Amino acid sequence: MGLLLVTHDMLQTQGKWVSRFIWTGIVQGAIAVVATALIVDPLNLYYSPAKVIASGGAGTWLFVGYVLFLVVGVIATPVTAMIYYYIENVQGKVYRGLSSYLAWAHLLIMTISVDVSMFLMMWGGYMAGWAAAPVNQGGGGYTALQIHEKILGQLVDPIGLFALLAAFGALLGGIGYIAREKQR
Repeated sequence: MGLLLVTHDMLQTQGKWVSRFIWTGIVQGAIAVVATALIVDPLNLYYSPAKVIASGGAGTWLFVGYVLFLVVGVIATPVTAMIYYYIENVQGKVYRGLSSYLAWAHLLIMTISVDVSMFLMMWGGYMAGWAAAPVNQGGGGYTALQIHEKILGQLVDPIGLFALLAAFGALLGGIGYIAREKQR
């Protein structure tokens, strides 16, 4: 058997993008903990988001936004770190120059856009669920038409815009990969 000599340099990662995406995932996870506590509302401090989700209808936007935030914001970000790990540490292709700028754009545009679009969806769903509840139960007593005209209809375009921006951020990450492949 040969002697394997492991140096300190061998234990260092070659690139910085893995830790940046992992830390972003950790922050997203912390945000998810706060969002979960607000949705569960164990102290009944306000009209319960759990009631909004349970009532269905337009309040479903709250649930869908929350689940998408967990999947795309909290889970997909650290998974993306594994892609950067493979590129930088397995293939040994550290991001520099243009590819590094594109990786920054990937991280920032995707993360911010996912957060904004999903939180707009959650907020719209919460407000719609509150508006649909009867006034005697602490709701707004709105009709479905009023809810769609006054609350949800105004959020469709901003949610769609930020979802497209998130996809654009991910696309920039792919372009950064191609740019990295072409660098020496």
